[in-house]
Amino acid sequence: MAKKVGVIGSGFSGLSAACFLARDGYEVTVFEKNATPGGRARQFHDQGFTFDMGPSWYWMPGVFERFFQAFGKKPSDYYQLERLDPSYRIVYGPNDILDIPAGLPALRAMFERLEPGSGPAFDRFIEEGKYKYEIGINELVYKPGLSVGELLDPKLMSGVLKMHVFSSISDYVRKFFKEPRLVQLLEFPVLFLGATPQKTPALYSLMNYADMALGTWYPRGGMFEVINGMVQLAGSLGVKFEYNSSVQQISMNGTRAKGLLVNGVVRELDYIVASADYHHVEQHLLPPDYRRYTEDYWQKRTMAPSSLIFYVGVNKRVSGLLHHTLYFDQDFGRHAKEIYDQPQWPTSPQFYVSAPSVTDPTVAPAGCENLFFLIPVAPGLTDSAALREKYFQMILDRFEKLMGQSIRDNIVFKRSYAHADFISDYNSFKGNAYGLANTLWQTANLKPSILNKKVPNLFYTGQLTVPGPGVPPSIISGQVVAAQLKKRDKNA
Repeated sequence: MAKKVGVIGSGFSGLSAACFLARDGYEVTVFEKNATPGGRARQFHDQGFTFDMGPSWYWMPGVFERFFQAFGKKPSDYYQLERLDPSYRIVYGPNDILDIPAGLPALRAMFERLEPGSGPAFDRFIEEGKYKYEIGINELVYKPGLSVGELLDPKLMSGVLKMHVFSSISDYVRKFFKEPRLVQLLEFPVLFLGATPQKTPALYSLMNYADMALGTWYPRGGMFEVINGMVQLAGSLGVKFEYNSSVQQISMNGTRAKGLLVNGVVRELDYIVASADYHHVEQHLLPPDYRRYTEDYWQKRTMAPSSLIFYVGVNKRVSGLLHHTLYFDQDFGRHAKEIYDQPQWPTSPQFYVSAPSVTDPTVAPAGCENLFFLIPVAPGLTDSAALREKYFQMILDRFEKLMGQSIRDNIVFKRSYAHADFISDYNSFKGNAYGLANTLWQTANLKPSILNKKVPNLFYTGQLTVPGPGVPPSIISGQVVAAQLKKRDKNA
């Protein structure tokens, strides 16, 4: 008889784990507290608009391909991808706009134009980023993070100096380039990793390689189409889904988890994979004697940012928009410090706008625009309706001024989302949006473990454990934990 596995949560990591376990003969049920799958990558519809609630960047396409290939499938079996060109736009100020082209030749030409003579430096930067990507994404992130011994792999050890683990991305970028706009372009991808560029290892220049060499893509219909594809795949493998199914407790029988208390009923299981918020599972679902980490441990973790998000529907087209635009017209350093060093609501924040309706007419009514405004903010802040409105008006004023047109009177739909919503919908620790920060002291085996050494049939996956935050790492996390569950089951 197949052994029963319960997966808590249907985000990317939970769906990935469910697929791999079902493929290998386990009877898998996914328990999702919300009405639809996807976790932070859910989608909602209102007044003819379709809004992805969370992730909007499709980077590292090879990770998605590798996932589906494990089941004899490919992404195009479930959704259609389009490469964006330009990949995105950065607005540095009035009449100071940089469109980031797709493809390395065009990017090299752009670097040469902005910093004459920088072409060879660009080539070296990309080549070093490629090496880090191939080691980091194709090998290191598939390690389960159970011991420092994993890092003693001969290939990893021989290349440790080339990984630049012990220098900061800030110092590293400045060894290659001096032009401020280029420096800011290369530092932006780490903004969501959980530390300032001065405190983020230069290893993460691999993200610049992912951005520039591998491209920015869009799955037609929105990022939720990836979730839909994974749900369809899981269903074809026999995975069962139970929505509106809130887990209240992990029931124990001695040192083993007996099952899950779901909507007041105990569901007996052989194994449990927690894809929900790690802190919530540990501190609220497990009895105290079975927790691996203390509350004090969690309070000392460095978290990646939260977000203040506005989903906005406009009853006209906005001229001059790209699919992705970063508004860096204010002090980047000050905003970063107000997220990471001195957590507070930002004085004058950078912000990001996604306009998928520019690429995909299906996500908005005819003649309308679908806009997603996001401000990265510190986790653990107290938000209110008044604060949200204050920041909406602040960034709307800047958006209209920089775009040279008004949309205020054309807004027909608006919904905000911030800390309180992340906590309510996802039990998110401190209302974080992106998980655990990728600092040097929270890397690999220094992250919260995928195993609970006190409960041998309980496993953790997702953005608070290995390999870290982001959609591709979450998909990999599910695969890694599924392999460890199977290994432990085989040796039981």
